[in-house]
Amino acid sequence: MIKAEERQLLHKYLLIELAVKSLQIDYQMAEQFKMKVVFLPFIDALIKDLRKEYIELKTQLAQQRIRVVEWRTVDEYFSDVQVATAGNDIVLRYANQALKTQVEKLLLTQIHNIKPNN
Repeated sequence: MIKAEERQLLHKYLLIELAVKSLQIDYQMAEQFKMKVVFLPFIDALIKDLRKEYIELKTQLAQQRIRVVEWRTVDEYFSDVQVATAGNDIVLRYANQALKTQVEKLLLTQIHNIKPNN
């Protein structure tokens, strides 16, 4: 069984993982921009900040003996995340659109906190 605070930690970890993956894909597209000199450092700073937080969360989860085993796409609307805990494995189902919205909110929050030349 996973406690509420552990689940919140896990959820934030998953959102950050998705945000980093999305930014890495967007980074490749941004390399084609005419103004890439403006956008690429900005995306780099975002990825750097998110990776730092990602590592911290992964460490906290590992200390609680929780790890993500696998992401599985169920269909176009849902994804399952298999999580190994100290007691047993659990599968959490997420709505893809809800995840996308939450990742966007996370990134907007991160953007507001970013400092130039981070």
